[in-house]
Amino acid sequence: MNKVVVGTVLLLSVLLFAQFVGLAPEDNRREDERQFAQKADLALRRTAHHLLLEKGDSTTRIAPVRHVSKTTYIIQLEESFDYDRIPGLLQESLTLHHINTGYNVAVLDCEKGELQLGYNIIDFTETGEVPCTGRQQVGGCHLLQVTFAAPEPTPPPVGRWWAGALGFLLATAVGLVWYRSTRTKDPATAPSTSDDSRPAGIQIGQTLFYPADQSVEVAGTRQSLTYRESKLLHLFAERPNQLLERNFILKSVWEDEGVIVGRSVDVFVSRLRKLLQPDPSLRLVAVHGVGYRLEVRAEGEV
Repeated sequence: MNKVVVGTVLLLSVLLFAQFVGLAPEDNRREDERQFAQKADLALRRTAHHLLLEKGDSTTRIAPVRHVSKTTYIIQLEESFDYDRIPGLLQESLTLHHINTGYNVAVLDCEKGELQLGYNIIDFTETGEVPCTGRQQVGGCHLLQVTFAAPEPTPPPVGRWWAGALGFLLATAVGLVWYRSTRTKDPATAPSTSDDSRPAGIQIGQTLFYPADQSVEVAGTRQSLTYRESKLLHLFAERPNQLLERNFILKSVWEDEGVIVGRSVDVFVSRLRKLLQPDPSLRLVAVHGVGYRLEVRAEGEV
């Protein structure tokens, strides 16, 4: 039960951390895409506007930017334009709107969608020139298509990160303090007490076993047991002189951990054997290849 509660507390801590930091990957991605699309729209419209102005046209309506995909944008140019001016104007517009990613440019024919001119930004940034310059586009419908590399996601603000980290640490600390406080109250893990108000013990030979507070009194000496030692001794005490198979012991004592290690039986039996050694009426016997038996001899047999 404690493991479930602690796991829940830690999960809530992680969710709190994510809420403060803004680590909702899907929401962040959508917001990044929305902002990028707005900036790309503005950059392409500015480019088209200046292409018209350079031809002395300040009245022709600029067509809306079409979003072919999340990274591909098209604006229609109805009037003649100077292709040589596109690289400089477009790069200037993108820089103005803080778009730093790489991109390809294509001039397409409106009617058939055929590629007429185009370049990659590397052509322009490395040499200052692009292929197919010196081409004056006459009137008619053309499409200016820009395809961007995928934009990088925006990292969360530093202030929110620190607030989230603090919330995570505080929630985790509260969970651990609560867990430790419940362990001290749990009979399965509480340390043994030395007063006489403890419940009656189970008599095994000349030994008294107290499952409630995980202790055993052997030859007048009281000793504390671990949770697993107590569980194992309880199993033997309920079945004196019976042969218990190893698999049965493993499932009865260790199955709640979810992971069963065969060697654990031998280690814990060895510990119990050492604890019970002062009692001559008890003997933990190994039956090779099968399991273990707690032999309890009557008083006259000792």
